[in-house]
Amino acid sequence: MVLNETHIANQIHGQSRVFRAPGRVNLIGEHTDHNDGFVMPAAIDFSTWVTISPLDKHKLSIFSENFGEHVDFDLNESSPAPRKHWSDYVIGVAVVLARAGYRLRGAKLRIRGEVPLGSGLSSSAAIEVATACALAANSGLTIDRTELAKLCRRAENEFVGARVGIMDQFVSCYGQAKKALLLDCRSLEFELVPLSDNASLVVCNTMVKHALASGAYNERRAQCEAGVKHLAALLPNVNALRDVTLEQLKEYGRDLPDVIYRRCLHVISENARVLEAGKALKQGYLDSFGHLMNESHRSLREDYEVSSPELDLMVELARRVSGVYGARMTGGGFGGCTVNLVAVEHVEQFKRTVVEGYEKAMKLVPEIYVCDVANGAEEVISPTGE
Repeated sequence: MVLNETHIANQIHGQSRVFRAPGRVNLIGEHTDHNDGFVMPAAIDFSTWVTISPLDKHKLSIFSENFGEHVDFDLNESSPAPRKHWSDYVIGVAVVLARAGYRLRGAKLRIRGEVPLGSGLSSSAAIEVATACALAANSGLTIDRTELAKLCRRAENEFVGARVGIMDQFVSCYGQAKKALLLDCRSLEFELVPLSDNASLVVCNTMVKHALASGAYNERRAQCEAGVKHLAALLPNVNALRDVTLEQLKEYGRDLPDVIYRRCLHVISENARVLEAGKALKQGYLDSFGHLMNESHRSLREDYEVSSPELDLMVELARRVSGVYGARMTGGGFGGCTVNLVAVEHVEQFKRTVVEGYEKAMKLVPEIYVCDVANGAEEVISPTGE
C-alpha cells in the first residue's frame, strides 16, 4: 500500500508493518539547500526498510541487520545524548517527534539498509524518513509529509549534529518514479520534472567514504553565513545567498576574504544553474543539461573546494566516453559518488571505461549503479506476508 500523497497512514495493526524510504542522487544544486536555494535531486531505487511492531513497554527495541547490533531506547528518557552511532538516526527521529508533541507508542524495529554508507546517496535521510513513517503509523499519528521531512531534518541537525539542509529528507518523502524534483528550499514549493527515457542516471562510487557530520561541511556553512552577514549590511532584504545576484556579489563582495567570496560565488552561480537545468530538462535539451552538470563540478572543485582526487578522476574518465552528456560529484563531497547522465546505448561502454581507468589509477574497484528513479516513502507488503 502506497502512503497517501500528503499524510502518513494512521491505522494501527497488531502485526508487523513494513516501510521503505529511498536514498537520493542530486543531479545538480550542491550545497545550495542550506542557503535557501534551489536543488534538483531524484529518489533512487536504493532504500532503507523498517519493519515495525508495537510493544507494550514505552521503549524502542531496535535491531540493525546491516550491523548485526541491537539497541534499546527508553522513550521516557528526558535528555538523551547522541552516541556517534548508527542508532542516533533512529533515536534522533523519536526524540524530535516527542519534542514536537507527538506521543509515541513503544515499538520493535528491524532495520535493513541498501543505500551504500558514506557514498553521498543519503543513507541518513532514508533511515530517518523510513523510521518516522514507521513510528507515526505505529502510534496512530497523522503527519503531513512536509512536516515529516522537516522533523527528520531537525533530527539530523539537532541530535546527530550534521547541519544538513532539507533536500534529502524532502525528496525521500516526495520523490516520484522517472522524475527529478526541482525544489525551492525556502518556500518548499517543488516541481516534478520528467527525465528522458533516452538517458540513464549512472552513479559511480569512488569507494572513498566521507563523514558528512565532520568539520568541513559545517565550516563551509559558516563561511556562507559570514558572506551573508557582510552582504546583508550593504544590500536590502538579504537573508541568505539565495537573495544575492552574481552582479551584486561582484560589486559588494570585493572586500570579502577570497575564500569567503569563492564560497558565495559557488552557491549563487549554482542556484542559477539549477533553474537553467530545470528548463533544459523540460525542453529535452540533454546537451545543455550536461553542460550545466560539468560547470557545477568545476565550481565545486575550484570555488567550494569539496571535491577530491578520486572524484575528479571519476569525472575525467566519464567525460572521455561517447554518449556522456555530463558528469559531476554529488553529495557532500570529499569522496562518495559522481552522477553521470549517459545515453542508454553507451551505458555498458561507460561502465567498462570508468572501472578500468579508476582501478588502474587508484588501485580501488569502484561500484557502478545504473539507477532507476523511484517513488518516495511508502508502506509496502512484507516479503514474508506478515
